[in-house]
Amino acid sequence: MYIDLDKLSDGFKKFDETIELDLNEESARLLEPVRIFGELKKGIVQVDLEGKIEAKVEIECSRCLSPVESTLEFAFKVGYITEEHYTKEKESELHGDDLDLAIYDGEKIDLTELASEQILLNLPTQVFCQENCRGLCPKCGANLNQATCNCETKEIDPRWAKLKNLKLF
Repeated sequence: MYIDLDKLSDGFKKFDETIELDLNEESARLLEPVRIFGELKKGIVQVDLEGKIEAKVEIECSRCLSPVESTLEFAFKVGYITEEHYTKEKESELHGDDLDLAIYDGEKIDLTELASEQILLNLPTQVFCQENCRGLCPKCGANLNQATCNCETKEIDPRWAKLKNLKLF
């Protein structure tokens, strides 16, 4: 889905789109189309987009790798400039505001690329299927939430083995 900037007469546009996406991410996938809405303001040099994204995703549990459904709702604010207005100095200093700046071709802005990038940036770093998830057995790989295994788990790191015989008063 593209917004064609040549067709904007007043430099302002509200948008509300539903987009089919593929995240190309191993640990997360979208369960339904993504909704992206907000407004676009075109200035002399920069185009600013501000809005919200709503997405329903399936993410792997950080401990046991079971699928967990989650709804993401977050705001975004991104500025676009053409390559000719972007600094080309090798030694230029990167500021915090520069992280919300992207380069575009000067004619159109791709909402699909924007939505995909923002979803990947806003995925939670840790997700658990349940608060007390027991994870996977480090020996056999069994899901400890569903079954118990008979693996020996009291392995002592050889670097600390001598301390085992230390007696305390």
